[in-house]
Amino acid sequence: MINTKSKRLGALALVAVFAIGACSNSGATTSPGASAAPGGVSGSVLVAGSSTVEPISTGVAEALKAANPDFNYTVTGEGTGDGFKRFCTGETDISDASRKIKDEEAASCVATGVEYVELQIAFDGITVMTSPDNTAVECLSFPDLYALIGPESTDFTKWSDAQALGKELGSTLTYPDASLDITGPGEESGTFDSFVELVIKKTAEAREQDDTTRPDYVASANDNTIIEGITGSASSLGWVGFAFAEENKDKIKELAISKDAGGECISPSAETIADGSYPISRSLYIYVNKAKAGSNPAVAAYVDFYLTDGTIASVLESVPYVNLPAATLGETRSAWDASK
Repeated sequence: MINTKSKRLGALALVAVFAIGACSNSGATTSPGASAAPGGVSGSVLVAGSSTVEPISTGVAEALKAANPDFNYTVTGEGTGDGFKRFCTGETDISDASRKIKDEEAASCVATGVEYVELQIAFDGITVMTSPDNTAVECLSFPDLYALIGPESTDFTKWSDAQALGKELGSTLTYPDASLDITGPGEESGTFDSFVELVIKKTAEAREQDDTTRPDYVASANDNTIIEGITGSASSLGWVGFAFAEENKDKIKELAISKDAGGECISPSAETIADGSYPISRSLYIYVNKAKAGSNPAVAAYVDFYLTDGTIASVLESVPYVNLPAATLGETRSAWDASK
């Protein structure tokens, strides 16, 4: 099987080389939208966290490396939660995150003396998926998703097992009498946390349930494993970051989502995520250790380049995340400048 994440990172490398190849010392100019990487950068940075943000941070690092052979980097995507664990012990310089830091994670950073700045860098959505063979389902509402994946659906083995709960929550859909084979992110993932926060939590709290998913599904931190789970069953169900789903559209079926039972079904796209009409949209972040940015010029240079006009836009030419509006990116730059 083709490793689609490797394919994505390879595409980012091509974008990075293209952007930097256009800005050598010969006086050539950058391509439209691309940013000229600064020269004279040496040292290394260590970035860990969200697998969703990983290809963006990698693309920026590749572009900086292409112009600075003495600059080195490590970017890993073990998950937002696991990334914050490493970040708050001072192990990493930067933490990639597909959600905001939790109160308990922030408290852990305070306890270890790690001060940080939060920088929003892009938008993403969460795509709910099934198999292309599942013709019985085209759109699911938040009540449907709660009935199928929420804490009260433990031990449901067929879609139709959730029918009574779905109806109680206001759903008018008739669920198929087919195996309910769920594959999704695990608890270490920011995509898991965002899905719970956006889709499950409100209903769970109203019904005095734990704000989490059912525990009995195939959970993985590996996006490829999730795609394999979706393609491996004709009646599958799962969720993953929009960008990764888009790269696998030939293998999976993206479902439209409505926030309310019987509401308007909105399909995930760059446009619906950017304008906020797609119900499962989220912001993406990097968190920078302020002390390490102050003591390691490579970290400061990397973040400076990350937030330069056109850098993220250039990287996002090969992965379908959504750029921040100019005003929002300006606020991110201001927050970074104020932290120095």
